[in-house]
Amino acid sequence: MGPKKRQLSPTPPKKKDKTDSEDSSEEASTTSATLDEVKSEQSSDPSERLFQEINKARAAVGESIEDFKFNKKRVRMLSDCKVASEDCGAILYWMSRDGRVEDNWALLYAQRLALKFKVPLHVCYCLVPVFLDASIRGFHFLLGGLEEVEKDLLSRNIHFHLLLGAPPEVLPKFVSDNNIGGVVCDFAPLKVPMRWVNEVCKKLPEDVPLCQVDAHNIVPCWVASEKLEYAARTIRPKITNKLPEFLTHFPPVVLHPYSSDVKYERVDWVRAEKSLKCDRSVPDVNWIKPGYRAGIKMLSDFVEKKIRWYNDKRNDPSQDVQSNLSPYFHFGQIAPQRAVLVVQKYKKQYKESVEAWVEEAVIRRELADNFCFYNPNYDSLKGAPEWAQKTLNDHRKDKRPYVYTKKEFEDGKTHDPLWNACQMQLVRDAKLHGYMRMYWAKKILEWSKSPEEALEIAIYLNDNFELDGRDPNGFVGCLWSVGGIHDQGWGERAIFGKIRYMNYEGCKRKFDINTFMAKYKTISSKINPWTASKKTKK
Repeated sequence: MGPKKRQLSPTPPKKKDKTDSEDSSEEASTTSATLDEVKSEQSSDPSERLFQEINKARAAVGESIEDFKFNKKRVRMLSDCKVASEDCGAILYWMSRDGRVEDNWALLYAQRLALKFKVPLHVCYCLVPVFLDASIRGFHFLLGGLEEVEKDLLSRNIHFHLLLGAPPEVLPKFVSDNNIGGVVCDFAPLKVPMRWVNEVCKKLPEDVPLCQVDAHNIVPCWVASEKLEYAARTIRPKITNKLPEFLTHFPPVVLHPYSSDVKYERVDWVRAEKSLKCDRSVPDVNWIKPGYRAGIKMLSDFVEKKIRWYNDKRNDPSQDVQSNLSPYFHFGQIAPQRAVLVVQKYKKQYKESVEAWVEEAVIRRELADNFCFYNPNYDSLKGAPEWAQKTLNDHRKDKRPYVYTKKEFEDGKTHDPLWNACQMQLVRDAKLHGYMRMYWAKKILEWSKSPEEALEIAIYLNDNFELDGRDPNGFVGCLWSVGGIHDQGWGERAIFGKIRYMNYEGCKRKFDINTFMAKYKTISSKINPWTASKKTKK
């Protein structure tokens, strides 16, 4: 007889549960006021008040994940093995897409398992030297957030490990060497991370189960819809109907009571950075800082100063009303679910603005995950609808008024000062205003040799310079502009066919383009010094 097996999904705790579909916003008892609550009342810093209010909300939900009924629809089993051995030595959370400690359903689920089995909890992140077209700018933001994760986990007696190499090459060995009895991983719909998960699953010991938790979407991707959705209007009611069940508060990650006998070294962050083989010519930006705390500060800034103007001015690139939360969402440094819970508190005051922002943060963002999960051609024109592929092919030989190379696009060396300003924002600030992103990508279609080349260039520039590149939102945004996904056919015209058209004059009528262009004026030489020495693909 082999060792006894234990279910990977934990049994309900003996304490009275609060389900994660119940209202968890009740006030904490004044007799159990914490130091955090006192600090919150005394602080004059809005971001510090928000930080403490969020901590208080977690405490009101329950003492830990043990007295919280976890919604198992957030979890799916990936391995044939569904149970862990009785001699399980530890539980491992393989962090990848959701780089945070707080408000992380995957980490919470892993801690629930470790508490049930009375074993240590480990968290690891596998750092690869190259990932798609990510530059050092994106990697530095990632590593900055992970440094904070390590500190936050250590304060809770949870071990953090940074493994250098692709997950299939380094993770199975870590599991075997550390007597890991069960693995919990993040969900990501892109092809590379999905392939990693599949390969890791095959290489894990047969008696070690692997499960996946969608800690990125409010409604888990596989629950929101079981198929590829045609447009926002088709997925919107599906997500909206499920929000009461899934848009809940989070319990806290607590001090873990079970320690490992092994003494692990802290992460060598300098060595980790030196292991990267990515494009190092793209500099960091100083307007945004990585990590959970910086993300909460950015969220506070949005609700305190910008949300009142969001509905009226969100499509005006000359106005600063964007939340700037996308990089934090992309790297998982704050939970979109937490941001929505905070923003919704302002609905009575700014109903239209809150609804407009939630549409983008929930419906559109989760629609992008749906597209990439169910359509493996999300980075190719093969992923476009048939009508779009046909119309682009019909106009393939249309004469282009201008044709630019990838390098000319990258350096902002086109005839159009508005497009050049867009590229300067992308390069200088690591972001591009949502409205201008559409114009930017559509002009790449108009001025490239072919639709295929246009899509390839748009994805490359987005992924290389944007902090939130390499993301379902980015792929969907590029393919919406170039390939008409989640859209309909429009009046036919040269080059675009029936793909939605945008032009300079339209932007001029919509907002003050001169203010935007002045802010991102192309350098007099028309050469971007940050990219002039770059070796780019032709």
